[in-house]
Amino acid sequence: MSLTQRAARAVGWLLLLLALLLCGPVLTLALGRAHLDADWRNASRRPAGLAPDPALVHEAVVQVYAGRTFSWRGAFAVHTWVAAKPAGADRYTRYEVIGSRAFRGGSAVSISDWGVPDAEWYGQTPILLRDLRGAPAEAVIAKLPAAAASYPFATHYRSWPGPNSNTFIAYLGRSIPELELTLPSLAIGKDYLPPGRIIARTPSGTGYQLSLSGVLGVTVARDEGVELNLFGLVAGVDLRHPALKWPGIGRIPPY
Repeated sequence: MSLTQRAARAVGWLLLLLALLLCGPVLTLALGRAHLDADWRNASRRPAGLAPDPALVHEAVVQVYAGRTFSWRGAFAVHTWVAAKPAGADRYTRYEVIGSRAFRGGSAVSISDWGVPDAEWYGQTPILLRDLRGAPAEAVIAKLPAAAASYPFATHYRSWPGPNSNTFIAYLGRSIPELELTLPSLAIGKDYLPPGRIIARTPSGTGYQLSLSGVLGVTVARDEGVELNLFGLVAGVDLRHPALKWPGIGRIPPY
């Protein structure tokens, strides 16, 4: 077999794998899990009922959420954010990246205490990824402001392959080991690393990943399991909590 034939065969296998990975987002669209007809101007931002009422829960709380992104992008990815409330506080502070802020020339990092901590993400009900209370939450809260301020991509944003909102939350996870954060495979951008860096600890701190700008990579970790990233589409297997991971769908079965 000639070199040209081998190259053609390799390209053929790669295209077949890519087609299989894209079946997940297509199925997600077919099942209506991404709202193609949504209008961001009137999309719901109502509370999901996942955040404890500060008037009733006085201890410190840190929660991490993920909600499918707006419109067709929701077939591929989720948006993630952190909500934190110190002990005795009467409201939560949300830490997240909003791409439109960077497009206007400012910082994409949003730190606000006026929003709803568990609001639907433009009509998509969020899921709770992490829930810390009391002393563990206080340990994270003590480090959150400095970690957010040191985020290296505050003025840069790209939906794909990053840096984006998931890149920011992954950065917080790596910067604050006490968070013990495992991001879902649908968090496209979590694998984006600074230019020139191809190896890093995973956001959970329980393993390592090799990533080429978030476009190609592999992850091996206790909490994340084994993940293969092909053009931002992540497939893999969770060995600790047995499940498959597939683009567009996420965990099979879910938690």
